[in-house]
Formats: sequence, structure tokens, C-alpha cells
Amino acid sequence: MNDKIVLTGIKPTGIPHLGNYVGALKPLIELANNYKTYIFIADLHALNSIKDAKLIKQYSYEIAALMIALGLNLDNAVLFRQSDIMGVYQLSNFLMNVTPKGLMNRAHSYKAMVEKNTEANLDIDSGVNMGLYTYPILMAADILLYNSDVVPVGADQKQHVEFARDIAGYFNNTYGETFKLPEPIIGETNGIIPGLDGRKMSKSYDNTIPVFVTESELKKKIMRIITDSKTPEESKNPDESTIFQLYKHFAKADEIEQFRQMFLKGGMGYGTAKTILFEKINSILSEPRKEYERLMANKDELDAILHNGAERAKIVAEKTITRVKKAMLG
Repeated sequence: MNDKIVLTGIKPTGIPHLGNYVGALKPLIELANNYKTYIFIADLHALNSIKDAKLIKQYSYEIAALMIALGLNLDNAVLFRQSDIMGVYQLSNFLMNVTPKGLMNRAHSYKAMVEKNTEANLDIDSGVNMGLYTYPILMAADILLYNSDVVPVGADQKQHVEFARDIAGYFNNTYGETFKLPEPIIGETNGIIPGLDGRKMSKSYDNTIPVFVTESELKKKIMRIITDSKTPEESKNPDESTIFQLYKHFAKADEIEQFRQMFLKGGMGYGTAKTILFEKINSILSEPRKEYERLMANKDELDAILHNGAERAKIVAEKTITRVKKAMLG
């Protein structure tokens, strides 16, 4: 895979949490150490859920600062705002002319809205704008514009890459071989990342731990993790403990095994276990947190990095648009 081009987007809808970090961001940063990687901040995709321009801009800065602070290799990785690339608007428009409506009808986001409206006895398209309906076409444009070979996604996002392949296929069948057919990389989940209440960590459950909060807020969050009523003396099942499940995503193998034995043999209260978890997570994130805070206080530096990334991305995007225009318009 050494010569493969990797692409992914991150929607700026709020600061990522530890579940995002473990499941997507950390693996992505590791990929970018070894492969040419395009990472776009998907501000155009955020328009359907956020109607405040200042908020989208702030969230975009936060995503950029977070990725850089976590160690993103900016030599291999091209980090940029989606909206800074005119080619994505152009390609999205071109692709609309080869994409069947029936394909859009099968998109998960659209079907979810239809089901919600049906249950509420509303018109099936109530609340559906064309941004949401054509979301998969814009996503396909993102993927195809940079000659992507592989796209890291969660299992629930696999359809985005499948649709990009379908749309590329429709185009190639009509106009000749123009686009690569990208492949999805389904991330290894390593189990569900639990939130403060034991359910999957999710903003919709309000049970998250943001990646970068202050040290005191991180400790406060961790101390709120819900546990059972077992006393310190009692043996505890680590595999049923949110504390242990979080710890094993940040610790080394020998540390994990030692912590497991502390649960099993008894003599450790949950307060102590939470303190151990806090100290482990904080030891890993404290230095990146400082860099994140420095970058957020220097937005001119972030603008320069994003501008540089956009200039690098435009070189590839413009070649793709030239190729597509020649195929479609002569």
C-alpha cells in the first residue's frame, strides 16, 4: 500500500471526544505517517446541521489545531478546508449529471429522515433540503477529486465509499476511464468505546469526554464515570468496567494486565481506579493539550497551515477537473 493515496474528511461539528480519538483520529494520524494522505475539514458537509458561520469557522480551527497537536505529519498529510477547493463544487455539479436519483433515495441519511417523517405522520420529505439529499454526491466529489485509493471509514460510513465507487462507475461507463474506484478501509473498533454512563461514547447521549479539556475538567469528567456498588474489598470484573475499558485504549500491555489484576483481586476502590485512569490519559494528552491551546491562540498560524494545504490540494484537484471537463465538454 506504500504508493496508495489515503483520503478522509472530518466534519467540524464540535470538539472530538475520546471515542473519536481512539476509533478514528489516532489510526488516521498513524496512517499519515506512512502514506500520502488528504485530510479535509468538511465545512460544506457541516452546513446541514450548523447554521452559524462563526461556529463552523471556530469548529474548523479546533479540528485543525487538534490534528496538528496530536502529531499529524504535515509532510505526508495535506490538511485543508473543504470549502477552499473550488474543484469540489465543480466536480459535485458534474457528477450530478451521471448520478441516478434512485441511488440518492437509498442514502442512509435520507432514508433516516423519511422514516422519521413517516413515523410522525409528516410528508416524507419534510425538513429535507437538497444539501442533505445530494450529500452523497458531494462526498463522492471529495473522494474522487484527489485520485484517492483508500478511504478510512467506520462500518456505518461504508456506504459513502460504495456510492463514490458507483458514481465513478457511472461516469467511466459513459465517458471512458476517468476515475479510480476507491476502496474503504473499515477501522478496527476494538470494541465500543464507553462513555461516562457505560453506553457508547456519543454526543447524542451527552456522555463524552472531549479530547482536549483542562486537566481539572478531565479529572472531573472521569470522576463522574458510573460504577456499580461494590466495595473496595470486593473483586470486580474489569471487562464490565467503563474505567478499565477506557484505560486499555491508552495503556501498554503490561500496564493493562497489572490494572486487570488490581480489579480481580480486590482491595481497590473505584475512586482509586478512576484516579489511575485520569493519570494515564492525562500523561498522554497533557503535552498535546498545551500545543492545542497554543495553536488556538495563534489562528494566523492555523490559517497559514490550512492555506498551504489547500494550495497543495488544488494542484491535484485542478488536474482532475481538467480531465473531467475534457471528457464531458470536449
